[in-house]
Amino acid sequence: MIFQRIHMLRHTSGLKHLNLHSKFTSPTASSLYSNSRDFHVDISGNKKWQQSHTTKLPMMALSMPTLGVRFASAEAASETTGKTIVNLADIPAAPAVPENVGELAGPVLNALGEPSFASIGLGGWSPVGLVQNCMEFLHVTWDLPWWGAIAIGTVVVRTIIFPLVIMAQRNAAKMNNNMPQMQLLQMKMTEARQSGNAIDSARYAQEMMAFMKEKELNPLKNLIVPLAQAPLFISFFMGLRGMANAPVESMRDGGLFWFTDLTIADPTFMLPVITSLTLLLTVEIGTDSARLSAQNMGMMKYVLRALPLVIFPFTMNFPAAILTYWACSNFISLGQVAVLKIPAVREYFKIDKMITHKAENLPVKKKKFVEGMKDSWQNMKITKELEERSRLDEIRFAKAGRGPLVKTYKYDPTKPRPATSIQAQAKKSS
Repeated sequence: MIFQRIHMLRHTSGLKHLNLHSKFTSPTASSLYSNSRDFHVDISGNKKWQQSHTTKLPMMALSMPTLGVRFASAEAASETTGKTIVNLADIPAAPAVPENVGELAGPVLNALGEPSFASIGLGGWSPVGLVQNCMEFLHVTWDLPWWGAIAIGTVVVRTIIFPLVIMAQRNAAKMNNNMPQMQLLQMKMTEARQSGNAIDSARYAQEMMAFMKEKELNPLKNLIVPLAQAPLFISFFMGLRGMANAPVESMRDGGLFWFTDLTIADPTFMLPVITSLTLLLTVEIGTDSARLSAQNMGMMKYVLRALPLVIFPFTMNFPAAILTYWACSNFISLGQVAVLKIPAVREYFKIDKMITHKAENLPVKKKKFVEGMKDSWQNMKITKELEERSRLDEIRFAKAGRGPLVKTYKYDPTKPRPATSIQAQAKKSS
């Protein structure tokens, strides 16, 4: 504000030079402010102004009350010795705005002339970002179409977890071959638990654990592949969905056959149908664990069979990029099961040959869906009754420990008995 007022006075008075100096010599701003509230402007060196004039400036026009402002001509510079002279004519103008500011702020292009993922907010070091970075690397470095990049990425990921598939297949074969013994112990343990015999139930449970340890069986190993695939599937799902929603413009024509636009859902619904059918096949024939038709699957096989039908209303609205990954993963699973059925391959990976057990030789008979549902419901009721009985026993035991003694005798043993009654009882006994 000070320099604006000075600049205005300079132009109105026709002065060429001005002198800025400190009028007060007090060391503190407070003392300077208390010494004087006026600022003097001495104007000289003008044809119309032959003598010095003093003008008072209002305090509101100044932001620093400790400065005095004096205008002086070039000839009077000797009178201001020791004071700094500032020539306003030498103050540089504001820098001009570069012409290519808009170009510099635009997205950074990759080798294919497309905006890089980093410039549009994709990529990073999270699992989802790493998936997006890998997709961009395959697309840009190898000049692959987006459907090819997704397929190659799926093949690489499924190849990495293939050793886990071999581990699950070995465990599934061992459990299938030892199924009769396991079902027998499990049936005895269930009968003991339903009858309320906790001792026999615990004993059969110990026998089951010892048998599984001896045969190197572990039911949890059958779940190792689904547990490993879950984070990978979620990362691919969220990564491809983010790429489709951004959107990555090159994905609009990066598809294959009838699904050329990978950023939208398949309008023909053929891709969701293929995905659901391949998922049902992988569940039915068994790829990563035991077969669905095995006797030890129980009610789980009906749940897995209904899964493709349940998820179809959701998958039909997914972008085509996600379903491309899902369908490729299912086809790879089908290829794996076809390879692992070859005897030479199973022998190479040390997978035991599957033994087909006859239904009459198994302790647990195969039941239909309705019978299985009834048995499951009956087992749930029995288990609930046993838990309720155990809870009532605990309540009664605690109440007996805190409450009064319950009389279970004819006389009080804490009080002395009369001698006559003792002799009478002795005679009766003799």
